[in-house]
Amino acid sequence: MPLTRDQKAEAIEEIEATLSEANTVYLTDYKGLTVDQANSLRRSFREADIQFRVLKNTLLRRAMESRGGFDDLLEQLNGPTAVAFTNDPAAPAKVLKKFLKDNDVEIPHFKGAYIDGAIYPEGQLDALAALKSKDELLADILGLLMAPITNVASALGAQGSGLASVIQQISEKEEA
Repeated sequence: MPLTRDQKAEAIEEIEATLSEANTVYLTDYKGLTVDQANSLRRSFREADIQFRVLKNTLLRRAMESRGGFDDLLEQLNGPTAVAFTNDPAAPAKVLKKFLKDNDVEIPHFKGAYIDGAIYPEGQLDALAALKSKDELLADILGLLMAPITNVASALGAQGSGLASVIQQISEKEEA
């Protein structure tokens, strides 16, 4: 049974709310997946804390047009479309790559992604999967910030021990 006008408006509002909460949106074509594969893919997304839903293209298009910023991604809204919503830009790409590799399939097909205002077209899945997560980036930055401090501390420690050995040698010479 088709959705009523009120149900469509409610669905669009719900999609808009999801779009406003997530800074990353991935579009995939899932046509050709078996039920077991689809369930496995959904489970993988859920385990990675990614919301993965099959949405009607017209409802998603209206929500995206209402929110704005998705203009270059709208042309990908044709055929069966499953959408991944998250705040970790690389996570959906990693899940998709792992699923494609583990199942030796070419489906789901990556259609495109919206990440913090930037559109990534079809064919960019490998580049997106190579992105580091926010936690990994913070760890790298912290490591870079800590490196000079560690180097200074070790240099001071080495200088101190060198100075102590020189003083000890001088004192031994004076005693002799």
